[in-house]
Amino acid sequence: MTDCPNPVADALASHDAFTAREDAYDLETTVFETTVTADEADGKRDGRFAITVVLPTLDAAVADEVVAPPVEDGWFETLERRLADVFTVAHTDTHDEPVVERDDNEVRVRLEYTAWDAAEGVADAKALIEFVEGTFAQGIIPGYEYQAEAATLLENAQNRGQQAADGDGNSGGMPM
Repeated sequence: MTDCPNPVADALASHDAFTAREDAYDLETTVFETTVTADEADGKRDGRFAITVVLPTLDAAVADEVVAPPVEDGWFETLERRLADVFTVAHTDTHDEPVVERDDNEVRVRLEYTAWDAAEGVADAKALIEFVEGTFAQGIIPGYEYQAEAATLLENAQNRGQQAADGDGNSGGMPM
């Protein structure tokens, strides 16, 4: 099991969105691979959290087509700029700058922060991961056919839009 401090391990175990694995916790409400760990923090704080979210590059997300390098580079630069604001959704104000790294097929987003309270730190972990997922979704460029996680995000959004339209006979547009 993980080596998280007891208050953090208890908060993660009791949260219905996280699942324990051997060395970390995963957030089950996202389509992306996630890793949440925590270590002891200095002082009276409950834990020092470390999150990794693995995203596909734009080229890896696109099916049966190669994304031109200038488009891929522009997409990545935009993703980096948007992720600079990730901690605006968190309670913590004790954090490192986000680290966003890319190779040929993956983008790894690393977030580290300190939480005074374990439950608040766990809530922050969920909010931060969901911010990363939403930021990726915002960057999906129309005109491509997507696969894997990107296709799942698009399908989920379309299903939610259809449910809203079917649920009240409203097309989902602005109310009159």
